[in-house]
Amino acid sequence: MQALYPILEFDPSPNAILEPHLIHDKIAIPERCVVCFFADVFETLRANGKLKVIATQRSEIGDNPIYELDLDGRRLAAFHPGVGAPLAAAFLDEVIALGCRKFIACGGAGVLNREIAVGHLVVPTSAVRDEGTSYHYLPPSREVSVSPEGVVAIEAALKADGIDYIVGKTWTTDAIYRETPDKVKLRKEEGCLTVEMEAAAFFAVAQFRGVTFAQILYGGDNLDSEQWDSRHWDKRTSIREKLFWLAAEACLRL
Repeated sequence: MQALYPILEFDPSPNAILEPHLIHDKIAIPERCVVCFFADVFETLRANGKLKVIATQRSEIGDNPIYELDLDGRRLAAFHPGVGAPLAAAFLDEVIALGCRKFIACGGAGVLNREIAVGHLVVPTSAVRDEGTSYHYLPPSREVSVSPEGVVAIEAALKADGIDYIVGKTWTTDAIYRETPDKVKLRKEEGCLTVEMEAAAFFAVAQFRGVTFAQILYGGDNLDSEQWDSRHWDKRTSIREKLFWLAAEACLRL
């Protein structure tokens, strides 16, 4: 198993010493789940009485509720995965252990093409694995693919709502402050449209655990310039709430 670099020492054993089912027993939880990065959306939904807490994840940064909601008479779970691949992957793994099997995520991402407007939707088909977490779930490779049935469900939901979107590759990185000009250029040349910190890990966990997972991103800050431009991407409240409901609609199509 020993390799030149520890990150390449993948162990295909399905059994680990600590497993998520040792932390969480299965509960009566919906099969379908929305993974949402928008804390402001959860605050609004809670204030409007649309969410019920059905479980709680715990870490040193505090409690993380897992919710249930009703959409057109059908039950969905929902949770915030934190930020960054290690925490997001662990939270996803735990929710899988609880019983969810079909996931649609929604979040924001930096754009590598300035023509992608703030709020324009991107549906990833694969992620460049420039983080570490995915290498503990899958053998080393340059990219990891999304669940194709998840992309089909997302596209159907977006088309039904008449919403424009693009599909393509995303770049998952661990180091938000090391997105250098040369790295951005390299990722653009290999076809990446966006950069974020979780997708590759999500896709790897889903493949390893045999569940369905896909994601919708909205165009956020711009890295396709000499200077970073936030474009106030995290203040787009209406976009973020709409994206949550689009993810829910897509999830119900799975």
